Amino acid sequence: MRAVVGGYVLLLGLGTAVHVVHLVVGGLDPYPGLPAWLTGYFVSLTVLDPLAALLLWRGRRCGVLLTGAVFVTDAAANGWANYALDATGGITVGRVGQAMITAAALVFLALAPRLWRRAGPPAG
Repeated sequence: MRAVVGGYVLLLGLGTAVHVVHLVVGGLDPYPGLPAWLTGYFVSLTVLDPLAALLLWRGRRCGVLLTGAVFVTDAAANGWANYALDATGGITVGRVGQAMITAAALVFLALAPRLWRRAGPPAG
């Protein structure tokens, strides 16, 4: 399970880097053409991704919950952006990325019960 945790921490780190780059390159409009609520969600991942990574790495149950929530909502948000809002047909880079995030979310959800047991109760 340590390798799984390490892999998800790396994926969350990659997500953080991607969203930070979007902010640096895009400035005040890092996701042009997206609705404000969706832009707000993607910008929030610059904080939520590293927080989830830290909590998961430290073996906290709240890290398991937050990581699952981040991956599931990120897959859904990218699905909305790449299928509902993008009229382009066929395979696109965004759709490939969305498929990868969805796969990572499904694997995480399958492993979440084991990660939850591994994390144990919070220190009191």
